[in-house]
Amino acid sequence: MLQSIRDRSKSWGAKIIIGAIVLTMALFGADALIGLFTGGANDVAKVNGEPITRQEVELQVQRALRSGQVPPEQERALRGQVLDELITLRLLDQYAGDGGLHLSEEQLDRILLTLPQFHDQEGRFDREIFRNRLASAGYTPLGFREQLRSDLRREQLQNGLILSDFTLESERERLASLQRQVRSFRYHRLTADDLEAPVTVSEAEIAAYYEANAERYQRPEQVRLAYVLLDRQRLADEREVSEAQLEAAYAERARDAERRVSHIMVTFGDERGRDEAEARLEEVRERLAEGDDFATLAARYSDDTSSAEQGGDLGFISRGFFGEAFEDAAFALAPGQVSEIVETDNGLHLVAVTELDLPPLEALRDELREEVALAAVSDDFNRLNQRLIDESFAADDLASVADDLGLARQESDWLTREHAQGVLGEPGVMREAFSDEVLTEGFNSEVIELDEDRRLVVRVAEHRPAATPPLEEVRDRVVAELTAERQQEALVALAETRLDALRRGDTPDWAWTRVEQASRTGDEAVPAAVLAEAFRLPRPDEAPRYGIASSEQGVAVVALEAVSEGEADAELEALVGRMAERLRAQSALTGLLEHLRDEAEVERL
Repeated sequence: MLQSIRDRSKSWGAKIIIGAIVLTMALFGADALIGLFTGGANDVAKVNGEPITRQEVELQVQRALRSGQVPPEQERALRGQVLDELITLRLLDQYAGDGGLHLSEEQLDRILLTLPQFHDQEGRFDREIFRNRLASAGYTPLGFREQLRSDLRREQLQNGLILSDFTLESERERLASLQRQVRSFRYHRLTADDLEAPVTVSEAEIAAYYEANAERYQRPEQVRLAYVLLDRQRLADEREVSEAQLEAAYAERARDAERRVSHIMVTFGDERGRDEAEARLEEVRERLAEGDDFATLAARYSDDTSSAEQGGDLGFISRGFFGEAFEDAAFALAPGQVSEIVETDNGLHLVAVTELDLPPLEALRDELREEVALAAVSDDFNRLNQRLIDESFAADDLASVADDLGLARQESDWLTREHAQGVLGEPGVMREAFSDEVLTEGFNSEVIELDEDRRLVVRVAEHRPAATPPLEEVRDRVVAELTAERQQEALVALAETRLDALRRGDTPDWAWTRVEQASRTGDEAVPAAVLAEAFRLPRPDEAPRYGIASSEQGVAVVALEAVSEGEADAELEALVGRMAERLRAQSALTGLLEHLRDEAEVERL
């Protein structure tokens, strides 16, 4: 409920980086003194005498476009939506202000300090992160602070509306009763075979239908694109990798792999000197050289009682837990090797590696081959990327660029702004393809960075503006849609005729489908329109209640026979209750906004 209300009450800017607002002005530096709305912007509307400036609208529009939430071609429509939104927000702000809702500077500071968007990895507020994220959204610190104040005041207002609304116990019980209700009914589906004759349409009907629905057949603006893709992975696939390189990569993996470690620790201090402790471990080393078992010696010599009973086993370790000296020794060993004496804060140690957490080379061969190849082509990729940037900028086509770089020039089928596949469907590509520079001026696009391994340049090979194709071009579609519409109308008329017969007491020999004890959540086997009609019909008395279910899936006659109470479902009933409360709260907010609009003096300039 709260999120739903928030969605209605927050500006485009607040939606773009929700909650990412600022710290106290003492942290901001000199730009905290810069107002959000400065300069000689023209007023575009007045709400109860309070202006909304053109700059306010443009700021929100540009933030929405920058965020990628709205495609550039919708910019004109977006301005109207933004102005409507700003008028609504101004009405809420004025109402909250008249009601005395207030947030102190201290309250704002406490809230701002808790926002995780501006925290570093240790969870602390970071001024640099704060400034960067703020700047990327086009806000000044002071402007963001005022935006947060307004948002929180609106939230206070919304919470007040929510808490002032409630559902009576009798209403909850009625909702629960309706929710668990079950119904038994039967239905008969009508098909084209039930009609006396197939539906036909005349040429005049086809032409009239096409004219009346011309916008449905409009072909959107389209382009065919030529493009060149630089793919690090493709370069790597073509690179030869030797066995020696694979073995070296495997050895590198082994050096950093987690390993199972055992140790023998001897402490020194008040009861034992360091020399004595070292001599004790030298004795252990001699016995190891003679072939004694490390685990047996650990049980006898180690002062680490927690591991000595397990033969000194510490389990698998990774770097960062046991100290630099201990880990340097452990990660320098192969399985079966024992270190020299290692000193740590705990004492002296002999470290043994018993196992690596690493599959054999054969199991990792393909993965290592790709890793080695990708690393080997890194310089080539960077060099080709720079050449792609330089040559595509200067070239009058893409074929020469592709030839010079040894890349393939590819072409797409017809594409729209909203529909593209493969690499051309990735974020930002079609926006670049339909930009003025590429579409209108005919230049190659800038190099588009799809991800760290792929770069793309596109060029418009052919452009087709939006247009309504002639009837001949879309005739099959028009005929199919018109025929389906006429058939649906004929089936509904037939259903009404049969419904009249049923109500008169006729008992036609139909193939009924019977459904027993159906709940509102339904059964996948029962068409949704049929189930909805069965639960729409009034409770039957002695005779069934009849209705017609009509949808894109077909037409059916429904006969409701019985209504009864189903089994209680506490979880489902609680969900229904919460949904009802959300709807009430939304209704309260909608009612408030309608009242404010009715009472307000709004002047669009």
